[in-house]
Formats: sequence, structure tokens, C-alpha cells
Amino acid sequence: MPPPDAFPSDYAERVLDVVERIPSGRVMSYGDVAEYLGEGGPRQVGAVMSTWGGGVPWWRVIRADGSLPPQHQVRAASHYAAEGTPMRPDRRRVDMRVARWDGA
Repeated sequence: MPPPDAFPSDYAERVLDVVERIPSGRVMSYGDVAEYLGEGGPRQVGAVMSTWGGGVPWWRVIRADGSLPPQHQVRAASHYAAEGTPMRPDRRRVDMRVARWDGA
């Protein structure tokens, strides 16, 4: 958690802006967000989301295989159900072929 007087960097603000634009029921991987911005990489996006992502729809940014870190799976599942996010048959991962948003 950032110190109370900290502010996100310009890069973090751009990442958060992209995340806020992901439509309900759709997702992007950490790498997709970095590619869309044309800067950084999956780890940098993950660091932004870890520090600043609580105020945006964080469940819409996931690993490239459609999974979330275990500590977020339960909370994310309720969001996916409410938004109608396409899931894989095992219901443990998002179906990236169908749910991935390209930013258009």
C-alpha cells in the first residue's frame, strides 16, 4: 500500500486509465495493457495494479492464461458472474479467446 501522501506516477495513471476503460465482461492481460500503452511490460503493469489498482475494476486485468493470483480468485469470481464474463469450462479461468478486449 502506498504512503498516504503518495501519488501515482504518470505511467501508473495511464495504466489505470486503460483499466477503467475495459468494458464490463471483458478482460486484458497485464501484457495486453502494456502493449496497448506501448510502454512497460506485464511486471510493470502488475506493480501498478498491486499498488494503485483498488480503485479501478482490477478483476478485468489478469494473467495471460486467464487466471488470477489465488488471493483474488474468490472476489473476482463474483464480479465475473455479475458481468457475464466468459469463463473456461473449469470455471477457474476466464476464456481469453472470447473475453479479451483489444482496446478498440
